[in-house]
Amino acid sequence: MHELALAESIVRIANARAGRRRVTKVKVQVGQLRQVVPSSLRFAFDVAARGTGADGAELEIEDTGLTIRCAGCEAESRAGAFPLRCPSCGSQDVEIVAGDELLVESIVVEEDECIAHT
Repeated sequence: MHELALAESIVRIANARAGRRRVTKVKVQVGQLRQVVPSSLRFAFDVAARGTGADGAELEIEDTGLTIRCAGCEAESRAGAFPLRCPSCGSQDVEIVAGDELLVESIVVEEDECIAHT
């Protein structure tokens, strides 16, 4: 379950950015090629966040899908199933433009409440 390793990294990033403030929400962008199961990532996030400044925080996951660019006609489009083909001209000579990312987009913290780090 690679979601646990991803969740641990997300929690580490959120807590580092929050400092001594409590994290209430983390929004991440996940590309289709990451093969992340959203429910598994949420569960792993809850486990990884226990006892930290992100304990109880909401994890919002945005699926960014998969975007390709055709080398032949230069059309850029959302990709469907494999094998990847340009929907405009049918060429398989395509480049992946987006879909491999895992990005912590934003972190919401409580400004008034500081937590004790142990």
